[in-house]
Amino acid sequence: MPERYVVVRWPDGPSLRIYSPSTVVEDYFRAGELYPVGDFVRRSREALTIASDRVLAAYGFPCANAARSMAVIADHARSFPTGDVLVEGIES
Repeated sequence: MPERYVVVRWPDGPSLRIYSPSTVVEDYFRAGELYPVGDFVRRSREALTIASDRVLAAYGFPCANAARSMAVIADHARSFPTGDVLVEGIES
């Protein structure tokens, strides 16, 4: 499966590289766009669930790394509950 990394910058915070096992994240995020934290979390959860389901369909098990990405995003969202998340880029 073609994996992607979404590079984001949290409000007043660090840059983070988020793993996705699928290109589906390209349907949810655009480089240079700002997303309110809550919207970013929702979009991430939806995209990474679809990506993990694609792994499940192809290999018979969900993607543990996608689940780990969702957990990292949720953890950061608790630290930065307001503001916007900047998508700095999407990498192969």
